[in-house]
Amino acid sequence: MATVGTAPVNPSAPPTPPAQRRASPAETHLPPVQAHSTTLIGSVQRAMRLLEAVAAREYGAPAKQLAREVGLALPTAYHLLRTLTHEGYLRREKGLFFLGEAAERLSGAAAQQKRRSMVNEALAQWRDSIGVPVYYAVYREGEIEVRSVADSPACPAVAEWADFRETAHAHAIGQCLLSQLDEEARRDHLDRYPVQPITPYTVRDEQTLLRRLEGLGRMEPVIERQEYALGTVCAAIPLTVGATAAAVAISLPCRQADRLLPAARRLQAEAGRLLGTHALSISI
Repeated sequence: MATVGTAPVNPSAPPTPPAQRRASPAETHLPPVQAHSTTLIGSVQRAMRLLEAVAAREYGAPAKQLAREVGLALPTAYHLLRTLTHEGYLRREKGLFFLGEAAERLSGAAAQQKRRSMVNEALAQWRDSIGVPVYYAVYREGEIEVRSVADSPACPAVAEWADFRETAHAHAIGQCLLSQLDEEARRDHLDRYPVQPITPYTVRDEQTLLRRLEGLGRMEPVIERQEYALGTVCAAIPLTVGATAAAVAISLPCRQADRLLPAARRLQAEAGRLLGTHALSISI
């Protein structure tokens, strides 16, 4: 028997579907959510759209304009804009919103990643076309940094058996970078990392090294034979853009020493073309 105020239940009747929430006018502007996107977080998507809208406005934009462009209710837009401002992704000046320091750091990091990716792709391309392992290094804050190496089982790189930072005098990369420094910076480096032989072929003293560096022709490949690793010959090409000293280098086993200079010349030509198109930035 049914209770008072309750309709009788018919067991054979299909269940009544739950009431559907009516979308707000602002939500009708948003793109439809795909069936496979059930794990996406709508508030994050809306915040990203607000950031994109602000980034597109060089001279800033007020909350009402941003809400209208993104298709958000104004209270929702205000809430997201305040949160993004609090976290440093936006800043507000005289009622207008601009990108903040946190967003600019993200942009800078993304640009840096893109440059690094371009450098890695270039090195891999040169490795495959020339048939040698290719190295990329810079001199930054008083230290030699090998930033990227492109090698393969057929073209293995030289194993770093002695710290590259401490043995600049003994390898082509280090000599090439030292040759690009001014006298004060060069002597500072050698004071911290004195010349010492690590193979029977390594330059024996600082004065001999300095004379060698001073005798290098501008933009000439730096050649080194077994001074860092026995059984290996290397060549490095200077790359100087602004105040940054950089180099690309190759290595070969001694039995292929006759290939070294032609391969270095080819690398120099290809690197020059890439730098000439501004497709490669060395500031990574």
